[in-house]
Amino acid sequence: MTDPTPLPLTAVPLDRAGEQRSAPAFIAAQRVDPRASLVLFAEGQPLLADHAGGADRPGLGLVRLNLAAAGLVGAAEPPIFLGLEASGPLFAAAARPGFRLAGTPLEGLGGFEEVRMIAGAMHHGEAGIAGLAKSLLDWHGRHGFCARCGARTEMADGGAKRRCPSCAAEHFPRVDPVAIMLAVCEDRCLLGRQKNWPSGFFSALAGFIEPGESLEEGCLRELREEAGVIAQRPRYLFCQPWPYPSSLMLALIAPTDRFDCRPDAQEIEELIWVTRTEARAMLAGAHPSVRCPGPHAIAHHLIKAWIAEEG
Repeated sequence: MTDPTPLPLTAVPLDRAGEQRSAPAFIAAQRVDPRASLVLFAEGQPLLADHAGGADRPGLGLVRLNLAAAGLVGAAEPPIFLGLEASGPLFAAAARPGFRLAGTPLEGLGGFEEVRMIAGAMHHGEAGIAGLAKSLLDWHGRHGFCARCGARTEMADGGAKRRCPSCAAEHFPRVDPVAIMLAVCEDRCLLGRQKNWPSGFFSALAGFIEPGESLEEGCLRELREEAGVIAQRPRYLFCQPWPYPSSLMLALIAPTDRFDCRPDAQEIEELIWVTRTEARAMLAGAHPSVRCPGPHAIAHHLIKAWIAEEG
């Protein structure tokens, strides 16, 4: 049985108001709500409140939406509507280019930090909101033109989609499915190291699901291509949104009956089989020579889940 605690970047505590956000009047009302708050990003990083004063975890440094009129955010498009929470509507926006906190009403509130490195330390809901906001901001920034006719598109439904005023095509935020998996044989699991990773750092193998391919088929193909491993009957465990820029990581365990493996020498430079005892030491940061991803990443929890299945 897997740990019921939500993975980092999941469990977004928002009502996304999917049945209402297509109405311009609804979005307009949320924008003028005096309780409306904003998740502010600068260079892809959210503003986090300073937690040195006693807060147990870092949290989002929310800004009142009306401050957007004070020149804090870029004016190209309005803030994106994320959803409703108990305290009011929540939006996201990127700060204007070159923005610095010094000399603004936000000075002293906190600082901009990378979600990837701090998500595991944040409250689950706030980390999930940060990931959602980052994915949407990145998507809007990359899809300003229509893939059908090339005309500039416009934000619609509060940011839930983009619409082309020239050909009427609608474009929706993309999510790229990725299989991340452990091949397992007897009491060992297979980990790999990419060429650009530091020496001694290993993780589960992963790869994008291709068109016309099921999750299980993609898992088996990636193991075969990257590691030369022939596995059978892959089993799905859990998933994690990963906003870099917008993947959905789908964790699987794939049994195999042999330890034969070979790195493809393109993406994977080195492969190792590790025992549960070694994996426990890796998760605890106590292995003498091998490191693995921290608790912010799904690979950490996949290894942990495999260890828990012992016996």
